[in-house]
Amino acid sequence: MPTIYLETPIDAPIDTCFDLARDIDAHQLSTSKTKEKAVAGKVSGLCEKGDTITWQATHFGIKQYLTVQITKMDKPNCFEDEMQKGAFAFMKHTHRFRQEAAKTIMIDEFTFSAPFGFLGKIAEKLFLTSYMTNFLKARNAILKSLAESKSKNSIRS
Repeated sequence: MPTIYLETPIDAPIDTCFDLARDIDAHQLSTSKTKEKAVAGKVSGLCEKGDTITWQATHFGIKQYLTVQITKMDKPNCFEDEMQKGAFAFMKHTHRFRQEAAKTIMIDEFTFSAPFGFLGKIAEKLFLTSYMTNFLKARNAILKSLAESKSKNSIRS
């Protein structure tokens, strides 16, 4: 099973980063390229432990649905979402946050498995791991920008 590990340094407080990462509206903004939209369960606001969210998105030109449940919440250090139903055979996304001086390090640990056995393993190696890495990096860049902008605006106020 592939695991993607990313660290994103953000010039903003840990609480700001944590809340933006679990904000459904910010998630939709950060994934606009794939038209990701919350369509069932919790569809707006901050997700909490036990919440279920069904996302609709377009990947590889195909409209797909992914239902996740928030299975862990340790504010403002960590939360996890796990696939309940969707295109993967397995998916778990752990979001960790660590304060380092004036920066927050946002850490993504994304573990997944493609369906279709041996063919899925080939897809993971050929393109799926790279695709998901780039997807997460693009999402993180937008969250970083939002958090840093929010942090700068609160300093000015």
